[in-house]
Amino acid sequence: MGEERRPGQPDRAGERDGRAGSNARDSARLARRASTGRACGRSGAGGSAGGGSRRARPASRRPAPAGAILGAVSALAGLAVLDLTQNVAGPYCTQILGDLGADVVKVERPGRGDETRAWAPPTWGSEGALFLAFNRNKRSLALDVKAPAARPVLERLIRRSDVLVQSFRPGSADALGFGVAGSRALNPRLVYCSVTAFGTRGPLREQPGYDPMMQAYTGFMRLTGHPGGPPVRAGTSLVDMGTGMWAALAILAALRERDRTGVGAEITTALFETALAWIPYQLMSYLATGVVPAPQGSGAAMIVPYQAFPTADGWLMITTPTDALFGRLCAALGAPALAGDPRFATNPDRVRNRAELIPRLEALTRPLATGVLLDRLRAAGVTAAPVQTVDQVVTDPQTKASEMLLPTPRADIPDLTTVGLPVRFGEARPEVRHPPPRVGEHTLDVLGELGLGALEMGELRAAGVVDWPSPG
Repeated sequence: MGEERRPGQPDRAGERDGRAGSNARDSARLARRASTGRACGRSGAGGSAGGGSRRARPASRRPAPAGAILGAVSALAGLAVLDLTQNVAGPYCTQILGDLGADVVKVERPGRGDETRAWAPPTWGSEGALFLAFNRNKRSLALDVKAPAARPVLERLIRRSDVLVQSFRPGSADALGFGVAGSRALNPRLVYCSVTAFGTRGPLREQPGYDPMMQAYTGFMRLTGHPGGPPVRAGTSLVDMGTGMWAALAILAALRERDRTGVGAEITTALFETALAWIPYQLMSYLATGVVPAPQGSGAAMIVPYQAFPTADGWLMITTPTDALFGRLCAALGAPALAGDPRFATNPDRVRNRAELIPRLEALTRPLATGVLLDRLRAAGVTAAPVQTVDQVVTDPQTKASEMLLPTPRADIPDLTTVGLPVRFGEARPEVRHPPPRVGEHTLDVLGELGLGALEMGELRAAGVVDWPSPG
């Protein structure tokens, strides 16, 4: 998201004393991991942070660690992504890239990690469900980016990366050493993407922001809900996730352009602009007519009937955007004369006479069970769907057939299931290579790939600059 990450700056003195014994126990492990990291890491990644030579491209994709879940789609294999984001928008962008095969290194504050780990309940194991939803196919590096000693590590990461995605407040990334100008000076091929609240222009460009703020500010919440009711937020983070999608799309376009020119690019996405992009016909309707669009409940302002209708045991969404479909609906409901009524003959007629038509249709649907009505409408070729709850969706045969719910076992959450990327390449859907990581789970691997030795890693950990889970 567009807000600044605000890692706390706790007193590390007590932690250092406690870590001394842990560091001694880990010394042999550090040496092994550092050696392994240099052996299998990216060629050239271990060069001096101050060097100016361009990193060598890897001959092949980094081998999957033991226990990784192998995937079938790897279109972005070999692409290195540096993820300096948290919350939803940025992590969703980088998860998309990771799902497509990129090697995503997620930088998190030592100890606490991404804020969304604690956005709970609900939790799955010890993690917030929201964090788990947006962070698979990533490796976690616990690094305090505000510490001066972190800057050489960041510079090495930037030099070896193809893409950097950050969601700090304007100016913060520059102050911390990974602004766009400095990063692209280190690596001219870098595609640098900023996920912001309001973009880089306008009176609010310095302000942070969250999804519901944007739904409120752009009028989205005045288009959702029922006429005369209070403002209603959409039931999921549409603005955040949309911004992440646009960021991923723009990154892929920039990479394609880099293939042609050899030069990277700067990309900016904004939650505010995404929210505007989600209401184009409402904005254009107002610009054309001067009439302020109002909420329509489950319906639509320009199509009737196109809404949820009551049944004997629930609700059924019925959509008839054409006159032919409306005629089939009337016949299936045993009221063919409605289609011939001049007040309802065409869609513009039905929109004008919505108040007369909807109650008559409701009287026909209310006595019927949802399943009976659904079967009748489907037999007639009328598009309809039951209004389901999440538990019903999970067990629905279509959900099972879609294979969208992906087993994503993690050692401490063996039954973890995540929601897949909604695309297929031929018959293959992008699968899971890594479950959402624990904080700092891959710190040793990544630092080893950057060329740091066991002594350097231990010193950084003792200073509170990096961290990793202790064994056991």
